[in-house]
Amino acid sequence: MTAKGGTRATDRLARLGLPHRVHRYEHDPRHPSYGQEASEALGVPPERVFKTLVADVDGKLTVAVVPVAGTLDLKALAAAVGGKKAAMAEPAAAERATGYVTGGITSLGLRRPLPVVVDASALEYATVFCSAGQRGVEIELAPADLIKAAGARVAPVGRADAGDPGGRPRT
Repeated sequence: MTAKGGTRATDRLARLGLPHRVHRYEHDPRHPSYGQEASEALGVPPERVFKTLVADVDGKLTVAVVPVAGTLDLKALAAAVGGKKAAMAEPAAAERATGYVTGGITSLGLRRPLPVVVDASALEYATVFCSAGQRGVEIELAPADLIKAAGARVAPVGRADAGDPGGRPRT
């Protein structure tokens, strides 16, 4: 159950007493990239907007939070959680595990606990943006608060190049 107008992600931040701002924008289902759409709609550099991706690391689903301006380094993600091999999870598996729909997946308020790794580049900013658990809704918060609320570890798991590791254009 969420507070009126909230999501499990914003409810989690409120329960933890962590400061954050919710930003809403009109989601365009024709836009080719969820993360890039958020960056453009909010006028925020894509390096400060983080997408949440779900990967399968040695048979265990793992959440990665990386800038929309780049891609997920699957080998680095596997290493960050002590695994050997990682591949992008199927969208349906990611949705079932997180309780969020693709384009609204966030590392906060997951349906079931999963390991979470936030890219180290997040620490370069006073605040970052991530999904609030719905398409068209982003949360702005301090990177340390994102890490705390997600129970995440920090590692360099993002790459500053274009494209999506799973060959999926929507992020």
